[in-house]
Amino acid sequence: MTGEELKRYSRQIEAIGTEGQENLKNARIFIAGAGGLGTVIATYLAAVGVGSIRIADYDTVEESNLNRQILHWDKDIGRQKTDSIEEKLSSFNPHVIIEKIPHLIDEKNILDIVGEADLIVDAMDNFATRYLLNRAAITRAIPFFHGAISGFYGQATTIIPGRTACLRCIFPEGPPPAAFQAVGATCGIVGSIEATEVIKYITGKGDLLAGRLLLWDGLAGDLNIINVKRNPECGDCGIPSAAKL
Repeated sequence: MTGEELKRYSRQIEAIGTEGQENLKNARIFIAGAGGLGTVIATYLAAVGVGSIRIADYDTVEESNLNRQILHWDKDIGRQKTDSIEEKLSSFNPHVIIEKIPHLIDEKNILDIVGEADLIVDAMDNFATRYLLNRAAITRAIPFFHGAISGFYGQATTIIPGRTACLRCIFPEGPPPAAFQAVGATCGIVGSIEATEVIKYITGKGDLLAGRLLLWDGLAGDLNIINVKRNPECGDCGIPSAAKL
Protein backbone atom coordinates (compact mmCIF):
# COMPACT_ATOMS: atom_id res chain seq x y z
CA MET A 1 0.00 0.00 0.00
CA THR A 2 1.09 3.56 -0.66
CA GLY A 3 1.53 6.13 2.09
CA GLU A 4 -1.61 7.83 0.86
CA GLU A 5 -3.59 4.62 1.24
CA LEU A 6 -2.22 3.99 4.73
CA LYS A 7 -3.34 7.47 5.74
CA ARG A 8 -6.77 7.07 4.11
CA TYR A 9 -7.46 3.76 5.84
CA SER A 10 -5.67 4.47 9.14
CA ARG A 11 -8.78 4.38 11.32
CA GLN A 12 -10.01 1.03 10.02
CA ILE A 13 -6.52 -0.51 10.00
CA GLU A 14 -6.73 -0.20 13.79
CA ALA A 15 -9.69 -2.63 13.60
CA ILE A 16 -8.67 -4.99 10.81
CA GLY A 17 -4.87 -4.76 10.79
CA THR A 18 -2.48 -4.08 7.93
CA GLU A 19 -2.85 -7.63 6.61
CA GLY A 20 -6.62 -7.24 6.56
CA GLN A 21 -6.27 -4.02 4.59
CA GLU A 22 -3.93 -5.70 2.12
CA ASN A 23 -6.47 -8.50 1.70
CA LEU A 24 -9.15 -5.92 0.90
CA LYS A 25 -6.89 -4.27 -1.67
CA ASN A 26 -6.27 -7.61 -3.36
CA ALA A 27 -9.94 -8.63 -3.39
CA ARG A 28 -12.05 -8.79 -6.54
CA ILE A 29 -15.77 -8.63 -5.91
CA PHE A 30 -18.83 -8.82 -8.12
CA ILE A 31 -21.99 -6.86 -7.25
CA ALA A 32 -25.17 -7.77 -9.12
CA GLY A 33 -27.29 -4.61 -9.26
CA ALA A 34 -26.61 -0.88 -9.08
CA GLY A 35 -29.86 0.12 -7.40
CA GLY A 36 -30.94 0.66 -3.80
CA LEU A 37 -28.83 -2.10 -2.27
CA GLY A 38 -26.06 -1.94 -4.85
CA THR A 39 -25.31 1.75 -4.39
CA VAL A 40 -25.06 1.34 -0.61
CA ILE A 41 -22.91 -1.81 -0.82
CA ALA A 42 -20.62 -0.36 -3.49
CA THR A 43 -20.17 2.89 -1.55
CA TYR A 44 -18.99 1.18 1.62
CA LEU A 45 -16.81 -1.39 -0.16
CA ALA A 46 -15.15 1.34 -2.20
CA ALA A 47 -14.67 3.39 0.96
CA VAL A 48 -13.04 0.49 2.79
CA GLY A 49 -10.58 -0.06 -0.05
CA VAL A 50 -11.70 -3.20 -1.87
CA GLY A 51 -9.28 -3.33 -4.80
CA SER A 52 -11.60 -4.24 -7.65
CA ILE A 53 -15.38 -3.85 -7.84
CA ARG A 54 -17.18 -5.34 -10.84
CA ILE A 55 -20.81 -4.22 -10.99
CA ALA A 56 -23.55 -5.27 -13.40
CA ASP A 57 -26.84 -3.52 -14.20
CA TYR A 58 -28.53 -3.03 -17.57
CA ASP A 59 -31.04 -0.40 -16.45
CA THR A 60 -31.10 3.39 -16.72
CA VAL A 61 -31.73 5.87 -13.92
CA GLU A 62 -35.37 6.90 -13.42
CA GLU A 63 -36.80 9.57 -11.16
CA SER A 64 -38.52 6.91 -9.03
CA ASN A 65 -35.07 5.48 -8.19
CA LEU A 66 -33.85 8.59 -6.42
CA ASN A 67 -35.54 7.92 -3.07
CA ARG A 68 -33.11 5.10 -2.32
CA GLN A 69 -30.36 4.71 -4.96
CA ILE A 70 -27.92 7.07 -3.30
CA LEU A 71 -25.27 7.25 -6.03
CA HIS A 72 -27.79 8.28 -8.70
CA TRP A 73 -28.80 11.94 -8.72
CA ASP A 74 -31.18 14.23 -10.63
CA LYS A 75 -28.57 14.89 -13.28
CA ASP A 76 -28.25 11.14 -13.92
CA ILE A 77 -31.86 10.53 -14.99
CA GLY A 78 -31.72 8.67 -18.29
CA ARG A 79 -28.09 7.58 -17.87
CA GLN A 80 -26.97 3.98 -17.69
CA LYS A 81 -26.76 3.09 -13.99
CA THR A 82 -23.33 1.53 -14.41
CA ASP A 83 -22.01 4.79 -15.94
CA SER A 84 -23.45 6.78 -13.06
CA ILE A 85 -22.06 4.52 -10.35
CA GLU A 86 -18.62 4.25 -11.98
CA GLU A 87 -18.31 8.04 -12.08
CA LYS A 88 -19.22 8.47 -8.42
CA LEU A 89 -17.12 5.62 -7.06
CA SER A 90 -14.04 6.53 -9.10
CA SER A 91 -14.22 10.07 -7.75
CA PHE A 92 -14.96 8.81 -4.25
CA ASN A 93 -11.89 6.56 -4.05
CA PRO A 94 -9.39 6.64 -6.94
CA HIS A 95 -7.49 3.68 -5.44
CA VAL A 96 -10.34 1.30 -6.36
CA ILE A 97 -10.79 -0.21 -9.84
CA ILE A 98 -14.42 -0.03 -10.96
CA GLU A 99 -15.49 -2.31 -13.80
CA LYS A 100 -18.96 -1.69 -15.20
CA ILE A 101 -21.06 -4.38 -16.91
CA PRO A 102 -24.12 -2.75 -18.56
CA HIS A 103 -25.85 -6.04 -19.40
CA LEU A 104 -28.86 -8.01 -18.26
CA ILE A 105 -27.80 -11.10 -16.31
CA ASP A 106 -29.09 -14.37 -17.75
CA GLU A 107 -28.23 -18.06 -17.64
CA LYS A 108 -26.02 -17.82 -20.74
CA ASN A 109 -23.80 -14.96 -19.60
CA ILE A 110 -23.80 -15.22 -15.80
CA LEU A 111 -20.39 -16.91 -15.50
CA ASP A 112 -18.78 -14.48 -17.93
CA ILE A 113 -20.28 -11.53 -16.07
CA VAL A 114 -19.06 -12.83 -12.69
CA GLY A 115 -15.62 -13.18 -14.28
CA GLU A 116 -12.74 -13.91 -11.92
CA ALA A 117 -14.43 -12.42 -8.87
CA ASP A 118 -13.60 -13.87 -5.46
CA LEU A 119 -17.19 -13.54 -4.28
CA ILE A 120 -20.69 -12.56 -5.42
CA VAL A 121 -22.87 -9.91 -3.76
CA ASP A 122 -26.63 -9.92 -4.33
CA ALA A 123 -28.13 -6.46 -4.81
CA MET A 124 -31.01 -7.56 -7.03
CA ASP A 125 -34.75 -7.03 -6.77
CA ASN A 126 -35.95 -10.39 -8.09
CA PHE A 127 -35.45 -14.03 -7.16
CA ALA A 128 -35.10 -15.32 -10.71
CA THR A 129 -31.73 -13.58 -11.02
CA ARG A 130 -30.82 -14.40 -7.43
CA TYR A 131 -31.16 -18.10 -8.18
CA LEU A 132 -28.77 -17.67 -11.13
CA LEU A 133 -26.28 -15.96 -8.81
CA ASN A 134 -26.74 -18.75 -6.28
CA ARG A 135 -25.93 -21.40 -8.89
CA ALA A 136 -22.97 -19.40 -10.20
CA ALA A 137 -21.54 -19.25 -6.68
CA ILE A 138 -21.97 -23.02 -6.32
CA THR A 139 -20.37 -23.63 -9.74
CA ARG A 140 -17.40 -21.40 -8.94
CA ALA A 141 -17.23 -22.49 -5.26
CA ILE A 142 -17.16 -18.87 -4.07
CA PRO A 143 -19.20 -17.17 -1.33
CA PHE A 144 -22.56 -15.57 -2.10
CA PHE A 145 -23.80 -12.68 0.02
CA HIS A 146 -27.59 -12.37 -0.18
CA GLY A 147 -29.71 -9.41 0.77
CA ALA A 148 -33.25 -8.32 -0.04
CA ILE A 149 -35.68 -5.62 1.04
CA SER A 150 -39.38 -4.86 0.84
CA GLY A 151 -40.64 -1.63 2.33
CA PHE A 152 -39.49 -1.50 5.94
CA TYR A 153 -38.43 -5.16 5.97
CA GLY A 154 -35.19 -6.81 4.92
CA GLN A 155 -33.08 -9.93 5.17
CA ALA A 156 -29.49 -11.03 4.70
CA THR A 157 -27.39 -14.17 4.85
CA THR A 158 -23.95 -15.37 3.81
CA ILE A 159 -23.77 -18.55 1.74
CA ILE A 160 -20.60 -20.65 1.64
CA PRO A 161 -21.05 -23.36 -1.04
CA GLY A 162 -20.56 -26.86 0.30
CA ARG A 163 -20.83 -25.68 3.89
CA THR A 164 -24.05 -23.74 4.41
CA ALA A 165 -27.57 -23.76 3.11
CA CYS A 166 -27.74 -22.15 -0.31
CA LEU A 167 -30.41 -19.65 -1.34
CA ARG A 168 -32.56 -22.39 -2.87
CA CYS A 169 -32.35 -24.40 0.38
CA ILE A 170 -33.66 -21.40 2.31
CA PHE A 171 -36.21 -20.27 -0.26
CA PRO A 172 -37.22 -23.20 -2.51
CA GLU A 173 -39.44 -20.82 -4.48
CA GLY A 174 -39.32 -17.07 -4.85
CA PRO A 175 -42.21 -14.90 -3.66
CA PRO A 176 -45.06 -14.21 -6.12
CA PRO A 177 -44.81 -11.01 -8.17
CA ALA A 178 -46.06 -7.95 -6.29
CA ALA A 179 -45.76 -4.18 -6.35
CA PHE A 180 -42.20 -3.42 -5.24
CA GLN A 181 -42.04 -1.32 -2.08
CA ALA A 182 -38.71 0.33 -1.33
CA VAL A 183 -37.77 2.57 1.59
CA GLY A 184 -34.30 4.04 1.24
CA ALA A 185 -33.35 3.62 4.89
CA THR A 186 -34.06 -0.12 4.65
CA CYS A 187 -31.66 -0.36 1.71
CA GLY A 188 -29.11 1.44 3.88
CA ILE A 189 -29.48 -1.05 6.72
CA VAL A 190 -29.47 -4.25 4.68
CA GLY A 191 -26.82 -2.99 2.25
CA SER A 192 -24.57 -2.06 5.18
CA ILE A 193 -25.02 -5.53 6.65
CA GLU A 194 -24.06 -7.14 3.34
CA ALA A 195 -21.01 -4.88 3.02
CA THR A 196 -20.00 -5.75 6.58
CA GLU A 197 -20.27 -9.46 5.82
CA VAL A 198 -18.03 -9.02 2.78
CA ILE A 199 -15.45 -7.11 4.83
CA LYS A 200 -15.52 -9.75 7.57
CA TYR A 201 -15.06 -12.55 5.05
CA ILE A 202 -12.12 -10.88 3.30
CA THR A 203 -10.35 -9.86 6.51
CA GLY A 204 -11.19 -12.98 8.53
CA LYS A 205 -12.81 -10.98 11.31
CA GLY A 206 -15.82 -11.98 13.40
CA ASP A 207 -18.55 -14.53 12.74
CA LEU A 208 -20.34 -14.53 9.41
CA LEU A 209 -24.07 -14.94 8.91
CA ALA A 210 -23.21 -18.38 7.52
CA GLY A 211 -26.05 -20.81 8.18
CA ARG A 212 -28.07 -17.96 9.64
CA LEU A 213 -30.73 -15.68 8.13
CA LEU A 214 -30.99 -12.17 9.53
CA LEU A 215 -34.47 -10.62 9.44
CA TRP A 216 -34.97 -6.86 9.88
CA ASP A 217 -38.35 -5.34 10.81
CA GLY A 218 -37.95 -1.59 10.56
CA LEU A 219 -41.48 -0.82 11.71
CA ALA A 220 -40.91 -2.62 15.00
CA GLY A 221 -37.20 -1.75 15.22
CA ASP A 222 -36.62 -5.46 15.64
CA LEU A 223 -33.85 -7.73 14.34
CA ASN A 224 -34.00 -11.51 14.52
CA ILE A 225 -31.62 -14.23 13.37
CA ILE A 226 -32.77 -17.76 12.59
CA ASN A 227 -30.67 -20.83 11.81
CA VAL A 228 -31.00 -22.38 8.35
CA LYS A 229 -29.84 -25.80 7.19
CA ARG A 230 -28.88 -27.40 3.92
CA ASN A 231 -31.49 -29.42 2.09
CA PRO A 232 -29.93 -32.71 0.89
CA GLU A 233 -32.43 -32.76 -1.98
CA CYS A 234 -31.93 -29.12 -3.01
CA GLY A 235 -32.03 -28.68 -6.78
CA ASP A 236 -29.07 -26.29 -6.69
CA CYS A 237 -26.66 -27.62 -4.06
CA GLY A 238 -28.13 -31.05 -3.32
CA ILE A 239 -25.74 -33.50 -1.71
CA PRO A 240 -23.72 -35.29 -3.08
CA SER A 241 -23.85 -33.47 -6.43
CA ALA A 242 -24.96 -29.94 -7.25
CA ALA A 243 -26.54 -28.59 -10.41
CA LYS A 244 -24.00 -26.73 -12.52
CA LEU A 245 -24.53 -23.87 -14.91
